[in-house]
Amino acid sequence: MVIWVVAGLVVLVALYAIVVFNRLVGLRQMANEAWSGIDVQLKRRADLVPNLVDTVKGYAAHERTTLEDVVTLRQQAGAVPPGDVAGRAQAEGALSLALGKLMAVAEAYPDLKASANFLDLQKQLADLENEIQMARRYYNGTVRNLNTTVQSFPSSIVAGIGGFAARSYFELSGPGEAAAPQVTL
Repeated sequence: MVIWVVAGLVVLVALYAIVVFNRLVGLRQMANEAWSGIDVQLKRRADLVPNLVDTVKGYAAHERTTLEDVVTLRQQAGAVPPGDVAGRAQAEGALSLALGKLMAVAEAYPDLKASANFLDLQKQLADLENEIQMARRYYNGTVRNLNTTVQSFPSSIVAGIGGFAARSYFELSGPGEAAAPQVTL
């Protein structure tokens, strides 16, 4: 009788471990998918930047420093290794600030603001920023669920044995990134 009880407990523990392991695998895959969504949106934005810079260049040739900053920050964001969430967040945050400055500079040029090409690029950029925000929210939500499961007892035991680890959130690197850019002309 004791053997059956012990065997039953072993089977229950094994079933629990299997269920938790499968849940962790699912959460990890959701986090990977969410990161892929962010990556796609950031790539779309990076592809839009040269067109935006070229359009502004034609109207605001003396704003060379701002334009060069945007190009440099785009290259730096593209050079961040794929798995470095914190590094990518920091680089993309800096690029967002530079793009904000570029848009603020454009306000000083009525011909540029009236350009159909610029208005279209500006709308595309605004739409992309909204998509990035939604993708970032989804990613952070899936990371929250994964981290909660990885760090909660007793699932933390299965997570440790299975090699699951907590992930970093995709966050603004500082309060300055949330502020509107200040531009003086």
